[in-house]
Amino acid sequence: MDTGKIIAGLRDKRGWSQSDLAEHSGVSRVMIGKYERDEAVPSIDAAKKIAAALGVSLDYLAGLTDNQVDAATLNKVLEIQALAEADRRHIMITVDALLRDAKARRAYA
Repeated sequence: MDTGKIIAGLRDKRGWSQSDLAEHSGVSRVMIGKYERDEAVPSIDAAKKIAAALGVSLDYLAGLTDNQVDAATLNKVLEIQALAEADRRHIMITVDALLRDAKARRAYA
């Protein structure tokens, strides 16, 4: 998928107009329209602003990955990564248990 379609899809998913995205990102509505119609490619600066406003990574916005990780989740992962090894291990044991329980609930629902 190309960047224009990704921007339009994410914007629509949030229920935002091009003007709403322009307001949240600081990128002009005219340029957002051009990006979505593939008439222009966003600069790195514009792409960073749009990605931040939509809460996705630049890799996702550029179509380099299908893994859409929201900014809040990514920040939590980075916080965990900065902890001491023992603390990370304890957190991951807890996360693993919670994921296992959630999968079991989903399987038996």
